[in-house]
Amino acid sequence: MKKLYTLVFFLFPIFAFAQNADSVWLVNNYTKTEVNIPMRDGVKLFISAYLPKDNTEKHPILMERTPYSCAPYGKDQFRPFWVNHLIQYCKKGYIMVIADVRGRWNSEGEFADVRPFNPNKKTNKDIDEASDTYDTIDWMIKNLPNNNGNVGVFGISYPGFYSTMASLSGHPALKAVSPEAPVTDWFVGDDFHHNGAFFQMDAFAFYKQFGFGVPHPRPTTVAAPTYDPAIHDNYQFFLSEGALPNLTKLAGDSLKFWNEMMNHPNRDAWWMARNARVGVKDVKPAMLVVGGEFDAEDCFGAWNLYKAIDKQSPATNNRLVMGPWYHEQWRNNDGTHLGNAQWGSNTSEWYANNIEIPFFEFYLRGKGSVEPISKANVFFTGENKWHQLPQWPPADVMPTDIYLGQNGNLSFTASKTSQPTFDTYISDPAKPVPYTQDVHYNRTRNYMTDDQRFAARRTDVLTYQTETLTSDVTLAGPVIADLLVSISNTDADFVVKLVDVFPDKGSYNDVDIYAETDPVLKYPMGGYQMLVRAEIMRGRYRNSYSNPEAFVPNKPTEVKYTMPDVAHTFKKGHRIMVQVQSSWFPLVDRNPQQFIDIYHAKDADFLKETINVYDNQSKLILPVVK
Repeated sequence: MKKLYTLVFFLFPIFAFAQNADSVWLVNNYTKTEVNIPMRDGVKLFISAYLPKDNTEKHPILMERTPYSCAPYGKDQFRPFWVNHLIQYCKKGYIMVIADVRGRWNSEGEFADVRPFNPNKKTNKDIDEASDTYDTIDWMIKNLPNNNGNVGVFGISYPGFYSTMASLSGHPALKAVSPEAPVTDWFVGDDFHHNGAFFQMDAFAFYKQFGFGVPHPRPTTVAAPTYDPAIHDNYQFFLSEGALPNLTKLAGDSLKFWNEMMNHPNRDAWWMARNARVGVKDVKPAMLVVGGEFDAEDCFGAWNLYKAIDKQSPATNNRLVMGPWYHEQWRNNDGTHLGNAQWGSNTSEWYANNIEIPFFEFYLRGKGSVEPISKANVFFTGENKWHQLPQWPPADVMPTDIYLGQNGNLSFTASKTSQPTFDTYISDPAKPVPYTQDVHYNRTRNYMTDDQRFAARRTDVLTYQTETLTSDVTLAGPVIADLLVSISNTDADFVVKLVDVFPDKGSYNDVDIYAETDPVLKYPMGGYQMLVRAEIMRGRYRNSYSNPEAFVPNKPTEVKYTMPDVAHTFKKGHRIMVQVQSSWFPLVDRNPQQFIDIYHAKDADFLKETINVYDNQSKLILPVVK
């Protein structure tokens, strides 16, 4: 134990010294300029440009467009590129540019959340994020000194959306783009809705608690006010607030996008215009789509943007990277684990040195090679190994049914029964199933690999598992949930979880329950139920996101939906588990369990419901690698 702490304290000063040395190097070798760039409609957008003092060669430009501020502001205030691998770009002489998008922070104009792409611009008044990117690039190429005429764009999350829009700008100087965890479709899979179910905790935190939704009527460098709820137990806070109109009242009239969402409960034209996949045609720059397999915010976006580009723009040089990461972990220094799950290597460091930096080096500086970067570069958890594949999903994947059976059995063979049987649970909105076992203030990023034993012990969660596996089972691709259910009311949510059950005596950590002091991050991994993938479907959208349908009470009904892709090996000696439940709180808002407008429901509208899941007729379709 003492050796561990000695090592930590010995390494910390070295790490801090390295950071300090890099910060000193950056200030000594770069200058910073701040510029307001005119767009075609006359609005001026703000950029911070970090320029290498070295003039012995021409330098490429690497830009991030963000709604989160290009702070720190001031020509003598430097962005801390030295905290992660971005410092390597500086040491290679890149011109680094951070841009405030239209209507945010120090830029003029009106901000629009996920502003729709306009493929038919006819006048200078027809603007979108692609045209703003074009105009910014055009200005930089003509005005930033000593640039080599090549531009790359990257960004994570919301800046990932702006990266997607950049790829549609059509500017000839834009050679390479990397949308990372890109916001792609806020109704089907990213951030605020999954299959029509409202992810209230993230939406409320983003727009109200963190102040993102506060309007910026004029350029500013001052952050918006934040909101601190009186209750710091997020389960209790959202339960006590009750129906969504109560949150809307708390959010206030000024949070435009929140209130717009409340008035667009279904996937109508308003939502469709904000689907970033619809315009990805004839994409010219080389693309590197990056995401985390356990990204709690934008897991859907990376998988599905990559597929959309391949389908709609087949001639595009398009690559995919998916690692075992939480949101933006690939830009952090430690990619060795997520929560209690260990990966056996520093996956973030491997990605930076073997994928991202070589990608931009080749396309922006003509250095090195991209031959080692495959079409699909995917880390398979369980096996804990990178696979570099010629396509995704791999060609040798076979869709394979695994059936929910009687007595909690899960099997690749449906058992024969003379009469239909089903498992039953009561879904009570007053006591919804929590998404994690712990008490939290904000949403945790670790829930994507959390131990699910807490849920398996609840009576309103159905649990099925296989016998101990006698050989490895590897999954590579989307998982399809196909349930046959009947419900006592007219609507319900369905959460399906795919879980890896560790051997009872297998453990990363052999915990001494009698130890006088607890070791750091020790967790009993024997019997661990690691969440591999979970997804919710709001039942009313089972046939259409645009035209919801009520359930007929007590009538057997199919609920079938696609979950985000999986790259995981269930090892020999483990078990495969499936859990089914009807709430996932407070991650997702509660369904009143009747066919009404949930966004304008009353507290009295929430009803208990009896839910039946039919054995052997309910299954998952797994993408098994043969």
